[in-house]
Amino acid sequence: MSAGVAIQLSTEYGQINISNETIAMIAGSAAMECYGLVGMASRKQFKDGIAELLGRENLTRGVEVNLDNNRLAVYLYIIVSYGTKISEVAHNIQQKVKYVLSDVVGLEVSEVNIVVQGVRVSS
Repeated sequence: MSAGVAIQLSTEYGQINISNETIAMIAGSAAMECYGLVGMASRKQFKDGIAELLGRENLTRGVEVNLDNNRLAVYLYIIVSYGTKISEVAHNIQQKVKYVLSDVVGLEVSEVNIVVQGVRVSS
């Protein structure tokens, strides 16, 4: 994920440029509000086969943003809480992230993909 401009919106007043990093932060913050999510996981780094749990300041390391042919796809790498229904948690995160990016920010989102990197007992 580069820090370059992912989205360019034209308005009657001028251009609005939104970076990948900003989209990733918004998507990660929206996901963190969902029940059953312990936190975001690093996309690449595993320590002893266990996904690294990211703090709030590093949420963007658990989110990948792709823009291809004006189609915005977001990938969220997550750790879910033990005892929750994984498919339900993932579905709720997909709905919340799509809502926030489309209704609040004004972005057309084609996909919100969830990659479950692990299950943990939430503290």
